[in-house]
Amino acid sequence: MMTATIRPDKPLVWLHGAVKSPPFSREARLEAGFLLRCLQRGEKLGLPQSRPMPNIGGRCHELRIVDERVSWRIVYRVDADAILILAVFRKQTQQTPREVIEACRKRIQDYDS
Repeated sequence: MMTATIRPDKPLVWLHGAVKSPPFSREARLEAGFLLRCLQRGEKLGLPQSRPMPNIGGRCHELRIVDERVSWRIVYRVDADAILILAVFRKQTQQTPREVIEACRKRIQDYDS
């Protein structure tokens, strides 16, 4: 008889930001929650929902959530034991702002030390 191994969901560790309405619309908040839950369960997400962010660090990605008139980004890192939330911000330009990248790097450094 085979038994299935049930892995517990990885916790979310919020180092910065929040997903709440407002400023997120209800629909965008629900989408963010759904995608974060997928990550907690160990699912690998790809484009268009998530893209790698190697310029921040290894195992770092950003969730891409399109709201009514706004695009949101949730920068996260997948660790063996948790999903680290590094930043939640409104995307207003093509490139991720340098200050967001630097802040995420600093949060990772502080968390890892």
